[in-house]
Amino acid sequence: MDYGSCEYLVPCGKDKYISKNELLLHLKTYNIYYEGQNLQLRHREEEGELVVEGLLNISWGLRRPIRLQMQDDNQRIRPPPSSSSWHSGCNLGAHGSVLKPSTLPDIQVTDTEATPNTEAPGSGAAAKSQPEETPQLMRTRSDVGVRRRGSARTPSEQRRIRRHRFSINGHFYNHKTSVFTPAYGSVTNVRINSTMTTPQVLKLLLNKFKIENSAEEFALYIVHTSGEKQKLRASDYPLIARILQGPCEQVSKVFLMEKDQVEEVTYDVAQYIKFEMPVLRSFIQKLEEEEDREVKKLMRKYSVLRLMIEQRLEEISEGPTAM
Repeated sequence: MDYGSCEYLVPCGKDKYISKNELLLHLKTYNIYYEGQNLQLRHREEEGELVVEGLLNISWGLRRPIRLQMQDDNQRIRPPPSSSSWHSGCNLGAHGSVLKPSTLPDIQVTDTEATPNTEAPGSGAAAKSQPEETPQLMRTRSDVGVRRRGSARTPSEQRRIRRHRFSINGHFYNHKTSVFTPAYGSVTNVRINSTMTTPQVLKLLLNKFKIENSAEEFALYIVHTSGEKQKLRASDYPLIARILQGPCEQVSKVFLMEKDQVEEVTYDVAQYIKFEMPVLRSFIQKLEEEEDREVKKLMRKYSVLRLMIEQRLEEISEGPTAM
């Protein structure tokens, strides 16, 4: 890769910019970390603009169930469109080698007669060790008014359709388990580029898994191991944010979470989160003692000033009388 020295500003959010040279240095570090893996990123110039593209890992951090779209049996159930169509040539590694097909969307092809002990493709080793997600709620939408026409299909056609259900970490779509909560921390990925904003990435992720919920219900957060949570704004570019945070997911991860369930945590607050309550109380006690000392110091200071002013006023008032 050519990490050139051309200097111009690249937008990374509303009223936020970074120099091209600095971004390329971060990108070089990022790709060295993921050398030989399909998480390496590529960049190119498009109409004078720097465009970075590749896979972004996103962890599930939902507290409420999500709903998969209902498919009428008179329609062919097709897997989501191949993410390789986003950018031709993005499936090449750092040295032009063809990457493994694990960069494609998480599409499971399985026999419905088999035991549902599946692994989540494309979601990393951590997600592969996750057991199949257990449904938590019965379906609440799309059941009404949908006419099932399975009897109109031959047995071979029905088997073919059932084999091509997509899954999220081993959770297959069906009428009974289409409402569920993905395992917290399980990982998926989407192929995006550096010009895509947060809402665009959210819509792409939901469309990938055919999720009914509106993208307005969710937000992307950068979550640090320290406890710091930083919400990505609508004007932010998630791929650039990931590059600037660094490649190591043991330090920070990108999480998909509900907007109304998560509060941002600043760095100053995060450094105290992991302390036990007795330690936090001792901090508060020391702060209160310091506050009392400062208050007493100010009171003494202004008491002296007040006395000096009163004495001066007395001198002024006595002056004309003495004359």
